[in-house]
Amino acid sequence: MPTIAPFRALRYDLKHIGALSNVICPPYDVIDANLQSELYKLHPANIIRAELNRGEPGDNDANNRYTRAAKFLKNWRDEGVLYEEPRPAVYVYHQTFDADGQKHTRRGFMVRCRLVRFGEGNVFPHEETLSGPKQDRLLLTRACRANLSQIFGLFPDEANAAQELLESAIRGQTPLEAKDHLGVVHRMWTVADESVISQLIGILGPKPMFIADGHHRYETACNYRDELAAAGKLTADHPANYVLMMCVGMSDPGLLVLPTHRLFRGMPKMTSRQLIGKLEPHFTSRVAGEGADLAATLWDGLEAASDQGVIGFFTAEDERWTIAKVTKSGAKKMAEIAAEHSPDWRSLGVSLLHRLVVEHLLGGTDLPKPKYVHSINEVIESLEAGDTAGRDATGIMGQGGRFELAALVMPATVEHIRKISEHNERMPAKSTYFYPKLVSGLVINPLE
Repeated sequence: MPTIAPFRALRYDLKHIGALSNVICPPYDVIDANLQSELYKLHPANIIRAELNRGEPGDNDANNRYTRAAKFLKNWRDEGVLYEEPRPAVYVYHQTFDADGQKHTRRGFMVRCRLVRFGEGNVFPHEETLSGPKQDRLLLTRACRANLSQIFGLFPDEANAAQELLESAIRGQTPLEAKDHLGVVHRMWTVADESVISQLIGILGPKPMFIADGHHRYETACNYRDELAAAGKLTADHPANYVLMMCVGMSDPGLLVLPTHRLFRGMPKMTSRQLIGKLEPHFTSRVAGEGADLAATLWDGLEAASDQGVIGFFTAEDERWTIAKVTKSGAKKMAEIAAEHSPDWRSLGVSLLHRLVVEHLLGGTDLPKPKYVHSINEVIESLEAGDTAGRDATGIMGQGGRFELAALVMPATVEHIRKISEHNERMPAKSTYFYPKLVSGLVINPLE
């Protein structure tokens, strides 16, 4: 595993903010304009003003949302709203949430993690990155000289030894607590005991780290470090050699991966029978019923079967659902058209959907970005409302009209992430969705 280290975090002083719930926010990439406005109104020191400052009329190179973010951070430090931890520490972080009618708690800890480029060490990505988000985060990092939100990293630890060590260290301590806009409860404890931290580093030892979320921010941290090095400003112990990382054991019982279903724009009109004709002989297919609201029942069956090779399709032309299962012929064709990828990659539901079905069998090679949704209720609502309801969670504006095709697809598992990452491959976009998101505002990692 890359080197981890405790650090002196910047933290909110509760005397100034009243409650931690007032100042936290989700990561930038899941905040739409409405939520941004709500967070601005929640508290004048909400971290949204740094994490995702909004543009203003007249913005220019000297005065813009990045410079304003940096100014807010400086003012908050000068006014005592933010203070620096007196001793280097590790920060234990629990998230308690409801899913599928059950209560879950995901446990981890926040540290500094030494940066290594993907492919050059023990840090492995699993998704592709885009230049736009990386440039946005680099401009913010240059201005603020801080990590405002954590990279989400997974590491193998079958016995959960690292987490249990920290759980023992915090036993009996009262945590800081906050609740976010989704009702998720976030709790945090500080561990500054050098003996405990030394044992933690020893347990993690040579273990690999797999990025679950935050690929753009991780690559941005590498780019920022390299900029400082090129300018002669990077010393061996400079904090920019590290990035803020939330570490979660891959065996943690609260680790939950949600599906990301797709609603496609720009597809030609087709009925279920026409779809089945295009899928044969690479899939065995059957019409499963009619009506968008049947999605809930169908998904219960797909989820119970847990088969990556089974996909549920909705064709808007006849409002029918089709269940399709890949055949040996389909697996053979997938091996031909995706020969550059491993069998693990080729067997993923999202890989089969995009490479074999959408691109190869349906000819959808130049489509707009799909609408990505995680809950079945969102699938149903989107199919009934059509592509007209403003900006979705990905930031894409509705184009008008209906979604001609929707797909229910199984999520990649943690084991898929491990195997495919170790092959030095990247999964298709939105292959995983780790719920809930980590919040910004618990700790800030200064890079000065």
